[in-house]
Amino acid sequence: MRNLVLMRPRVAWLLRRAATLSLCIVALALVLDRLFPLPLPDGSGGSTVVLARDGTPLRAFPDRDGVWRYPVAVEDVSPLYVEALLTYEDRWFWRHPGVNPFALARAFAQWIVHGRLVSGGSTLTMQVARILDGTPHSALGKLRQIARALQLEAHLSKREILALYLERAPFGGTIEGVEAASWAYLGKPASRLSRAEAALLAVLPQMPSRLRPDRNADAARVARDKVLARMADLGVWTPAEVHDARVESVAARALQPPLSAALLAERLHAERPGERRIATTIDAELQHALEARVSDYLGRLPERTSAALLVVDNATLEARAYVGSAEFGDEQRLGHVDMVRAWRSPGSTLKPFLYGLALDDGLIDSESLLVDAPQSFGGYRPGNFDLAYNGPIGAAEALRLSLNVPAVDLVDRIGPIRFAARLANAGLDLRLPRGAAPNLSVILGGAGVRMEDLVGAYTALNRGGVAGRVRYARDDAMIDRRILSDGAAWIVRDILEANPRPGYAPGTFDPGSRPRVAWKTGTSYGFRDAWAVGATRTYTIAVWIGRPDGTPLPGQYGAVTALPLMFQIVDSLPRSAVAAAPSPPPPGVSEREVCWPLGLAYDPAHPELCHQKHTAWVLDGVIPPTLAERDATSWSAGLLHVRVDAATGERLSAGCERRRTREVDVARWPALAYPWLSRDLRRRASLPGLARGCAEDGLAATLPLRIDGIGADAAIARAPNSSTPATLHLRALGAAGDVQWLVNGRLAGSTRGGAAFEHAFEQTGPQTITALADSGAWAQLQVRVLR
Repeated sequence: MRNLVLMRPRVAWLLRRAATLSLCIVALALVLDRLFPLPLPDGSGGSTVVLARDGTPLRAFPDRDGVWRYPVAVEDVSPLYVEALLTYEDRWFWRHPGVNPFALARAFAQWIVHGRLVSGGSTLTMQVARILDGTPHSALGKLRQIARALQLEAHLSKREILALYLERAPFGGTIEGVEAASWAYLGKPASRLSRAEAALLAVLPQMPSRLRPDRNADAARVARDKVLARMADLGVWTPAEVHDARVESVAARALQPPLSAALLAERLHAERPGERRIATTIDAELQHALEARVSDYLGRLPERTSAALLVVDNATLEARAYVGSAEFGDEQRLGHVDMVRAWRSPGSTLKPFLYGLALDDGLIDSESLLVDAPQSFGGYRPGNFDLAYNGPIGAAEALRLSLNVPAVDLVDRIGPIRFAARLANAGLDLRLPRGAAPNLSVILGGAGVRMEDLVGAYTALNRGGVAGRVRYARDDAMIDRRILSDGAAWIVRDILEANPRPGYAPGTFDPGSRPRVAWKTGTSYGFRDAWAVGATRTYTIAVWIGRPDGTPLPGQYGAVTALPLMFQIVDSLPRSAVAAAPSPPPPGVSEREVCWPLGLAYDPAHPELCHQKHTAWVLDGVIPPTLAERDATSWSAGLLHVRVDAATGERLSAGCERRRTREVDVARWPALAYPWLSRDLRRRASLPGLARGCAEDGLAATLPLRIDGIGADAAIARAPNSSTPATLHLRALGAAGDVQWLVNGRLAGSTRGGAAFEHAFEQTGPQTITALADSGAWAQLQVRVLR
């Protein structure tokens, strides 16, 4: 008892000393922790990986030291790898405080016996400490490593420490982290590792240079099998599972950093400098396939030709494929220039929006009568791509044929400034020269657009008239704006879908076997840009082909150069069951019979006014009359009420009386359309002759026009023994202003007043020569060119 009493003060003294010592140790640890903070990565300046929508790396950007390291979390890695890693490297990881004293004691004993380090006794935490701190392989370095491991355990959770190892363990060369190693050596994400692959990557950081499977496949296999044996011995994996894993060969895959959608990845990396893991909307498999297709396609085109394409999901506005240039890094093709967001002339690709706006404004229906003939719009004289003219033509066919004169006529009526403003409001900006305002040329490519904006606008054809901004990253906001009404968008889409594929006449293939495509081409001035844009129910696709430096590609235009590639892409896209089925018209769109030349609904009570009947899609029941002519000084299309002599049918003017009269209605065509009308249509539209003795009423006051220089139905030939083609010198008599000369419907030249027109006939056979004045007056004759 007395001994116990004597011991109590000593025990108390020891406890106080122990407590004091503990406090000193804790204080010292806190001071050292403050003086020597953990060298934890701050996340800045690290490597970045840009991923496809399924997690496949598209392109990786190394850190400032050139290290390839993909950000990864514990849950992103296969559980098989975590099992193999912890079983082989640190079975007590989840329990120890950062240091395993038993392992250290074993390593110390081996060092005493062998005089060197046989096993380091390092825990996974100690390995992380060495990776972060770079401690040397020495006794002093080991002590420092232990201190850092304890410091790590004090500051981080076990999962955070494990995540650091998963991201920064060395795997050979400039590759760090299991995710980068899995893609580099195995071509797959770390989340899909097999047992054999997990074992291989678990042992690789021990000797990354010696065990690299791309260089030393045999050594890597031996090390892997050692891990597999450990897994079987400890009962983590069954013998059967280990046996199956041993059968797998060790891949000797050449290291190639991922490089797909390279320009998009570069763009997103620049836009999001703080992000190390950028998830895109790109379909990796589709992207690879289309990159290969574009590269193969350009092999047939002139040198220095590049291409760009964009595929967008209409429902989500997400990009599924993005090819900014034909060959990334190809200096000759300027492969570093991203043509998806470059400003280029759109050619005729804006015309569908013009016709849609004209529908919404009540100017036209789908079969409104337009005139494709030489016209002047305040001194601006547009011509068609092939210099040919079609005369009277329906709005739908004018859009499908991409005729320029009807388009300029419509944009003149809508107003080019208003047209450009409507496009800009929907996200389709037009780039004009500094200080310039939109003019009539914008509809023919006289302004710049970006492919991504053009595609966003075209999605409106399958989104009820609502255009949208293309989304490239999974977290991009959904931004859209209406550009057309639902009905106008449906009508325009129906018009463009009726355009047969090149080389296929309607009915020559089963329409149920291919998706319906609303497509439009465009070619800029000087053959600098060839476009094709197509819209299916599911996707919108745009293709551009040209040279990034703007030099011409003579003979390469949208329909010949870009359209075949666009249809190849359409046919390679995933198809839905409804892709080939027509969709019913939305509310407000109805089918009506309209009549030319007046453009009004067919009236059975007055069939004489319907020279041609057409079935048209009309919007909100509005059937607009044929557009009035602007510059014709003679007459305009429309309904003319004429008083005639009941007995003779001759026209009566004011003050010219007869005993019996009656009223007749005459439906007249636009004056500029008459050279293309058949004799019967001209007769039906002509006025009754003026009765003798009646004063001139001005209804037929067209200045007479006559072609002088050769007689009708004459034959001409080249001079004997001459290589010079047969040539005519003609004049338009009776014209005071400009006269457009057409040969077989193609613009061949223009004169003013009675100036001479000269034309050499390269081809033999019948030739039709037409002289057309701005007033609507015209003359026409036939000649025959002999051999």
